[in-house]
Amino acid sequence: MNQTAIGIGFRQPHYKELLESRPPLDFLEVHSENFFAQGGPARALLERTRSAYPISLHGVGLSLGSADGLALGHLEKLRELVQWVEPVLVSEHLCWGAVDGVHFNDLLPIPYTREALEIFCARIGRVQDVLKQPILIENLSAYLQYRESEMDETLFLAELARRTGCGILLDVNNLYVNSVNFGYDPRPLIAQLPSESVRQIHLAGHLRDEECLIDDHGSRVCAEVWDLYRYTVAILGPKPSLIEWDTAIPELAVLLAEADLTRDALAAAEPNHA
Repeated sequence: MNQTAIGIGFRQPHYKELLESRPPLDFLEVHSENFFAQGGPARALLERTRSAYPISLHGVGLSLGSADGLALGHLEKLRELVQWVEPVLVSEHLCWGAVDGVHFNDLLPIPYTREALEIFCARIGRVQDVLKQPILIENLSAYLQYRESEMDETLFLAELARRTGCGILLDVNNLYVNSVNFGYDPRPLIAQLPSESVRQIHLAGHLRDEECLIDDHGSRVCAEVWDLYRYTVAILGPKPSLIEWDTAIPELAVLLAEADLTRDALAAAEPNHA
């Protein structure tokens, strides 16, 4: 995929309009689990969509960090979907979200320890062997930190990429949310990431609560996240970038305007990378 590719999340309120109007986007992202069922209207829709745009598959349910181990049934469904769609990117999260067969409606953080690193390396290796292609792992928005952590999340991701060959999906909004909630400067963390391993960037809005920022994907990208995005691509170089909007979904024109702002920010970023 072109490093300056711009996309948006493909969400139900926009299905008809987007496929009829065919706006100038470089790719669309769908949640993998929404299309696991073979046949039926969902697959028919995705068949039409992939003939119009390259598709990126973004998973939310593989729960790579679960104490239950790798969800092999889920992985088999993902394998079949990947084989059928032939996506340009496949991504998952640096998280866990299930235990004892119960799935939570959230992506939960892990401790960034050497023990967790070994577990994730083994599981990502297994996933990539099954899918027969590298996957991308996304940094998480979190509302707690573990005392046991032995490294930053970005160093953990960098080591995962080095050891498994996986890519990194850098969510700039998640990075900003965590930096505000836990009180640190996110910029030094970006420099810890190997540019060649960062293969996609996510941008989204968040909710400002009385106590913290909440990553709800329900508003426009704020000025501070745009600033951090411009800094990111200046340091790491241009990357395929995507606007996420999953709650209080507005008209398609609003997402397309955010995509245009992403193009502008990408073009305006002054390169600083080697």
